[in-house]
Amino acid sequence: MIEIQEPQSSNLPAWLNLGFRPFFIGAALFAVLSMSIWAAIFPLQILSPLNELAPTVWHAHEMIYGYAVAVIAGFLLAAVKNWTGLQTPRGALLFLLFFLWLAARLLPFAGLFSEEGLPLQWTAFADLLFMAMLIPAVAVPIIRVKSQRNLVVIAILALLLAGNCLFYLGVFGILTDGIRLGLYLGFYIIIALVLMMGRRVIPFFTERGVGYSITLTNYAWLDKAVPLLMIAFIAAELVAPGNLMTTMVAAVLMGLLGLRLVGWHTKGIWRKPLLWVLHVAYGLVVVGFALKVAAFLFGASPFLAVHAFALGGIGLMTLGMMARVCLGHTGRNVFAPPAAVNWMFLLLSGAALLRVFVPLLAPAYYGLWVGLSQLSWILAFALFSLIYIPMLVTPRVDGQPG
Repeated sequence: MIEIQEPQSSNLPAWLNLGFRPFFIGAALFAVLSMSIWAAIFPLQILSPLNELAPTVWHAHEMIYGYAVAVIAGFLLAAVKNWTGLQTPRGALLFLLFFLWLAARLLPFAGLFSEEGLPLQWTAFADLLFMAMLIPAVAVPIIRVKSQRNLVVIAILALLLAGNCLFYLGVFGILTDGIRLGLYLGFYIIIALVLMMGRRVIPFFTERGVGYSITLTNYAWLDKAVPLLMIAFIAAELVAPGNLMTTMVAAVLMGLLGLRLVGWHTKGIWRKPLLWVLHVAYGLVVVGFALKVAAFLFGASPFLAVHAFALGGIGLMTLGMMARVCLGHTGRNVFAPPAAVNWMFLLLSGAALLRVFVPLLAPAYYGLWVGLSQLSWILAFALFSLIYIPMLVTPRVDGQPG
């Protein structure tokens, strides 16, 4: 790792020092706001749709391209600086990136304050321009230092931009099935990124963090097989969702990822919230693939699998990573997190339990379980905001830049 030493700017607000700061703040607050809006639409039915988008479409898009992409942006803008030793956007350029992301999130809410609202073209412009500017912000440092291992990150961002383009082409009636293709391409690309980054960091963090010497089990053949199978799964889901071929690939991924997770397990993780949250999140991805199989074989709702992926692979994994990154990049001890993070992670784990597992046992009360899951999500991210935003808007405690 290349270390950069640079003077801390006295004129720059702390929250614009490095990309993880504004984007983690925005992601956390938007997670609370957007889920509150969604709960008011369904199941409470006390709020009308925000615009001409179907409420379910808006909810799906904002969880993928709003919340998740914000976390990815913040994580990568911090990580790429560490990987390459080169500065990623800060100051005015970082503010512009964040402003575009924020504008794309808030413009749909104009419908709450006027009958006409604003044309969706404004939202699309801000959303796509943000993602188009994010790619070179991440790509240029990687390319300059010829970091071949991280070129895949650029490809993932490009695919996310392509997915968002497909979505808006569908919204504007230009591409038939564009909405579905855009949502699911973005969704599963993010799950693929979670699997890739999970492979990099979970065993590393676990070996360093459990407090005793251990070497976890990894399989080179599995590391080669999982990315190829994930590509096959995404392609199959886009072309023929839920068919036999997709189910077979999902079953293999379930088995291989489960094997990987068993190899990473050690009992010491359960005493460390910043570790167990990552293992549980990864486990929910395995559950997601299992539910894809169950949907084909037993007729289970396909949306149970979607929410296992969403609450585990996206929600819980990103919350766990944000909690750790915030500590490390503000000069704090990642081995001594605030005690309240346990409650934060338990709340979001409870949201997954209520949204994915409980409806299988008591489907008659589906609306209740959805509402309680939404409440748990909102409380988890509200708690994150209370704990971590003060860290994100103040300089590093060790006086280092970032």
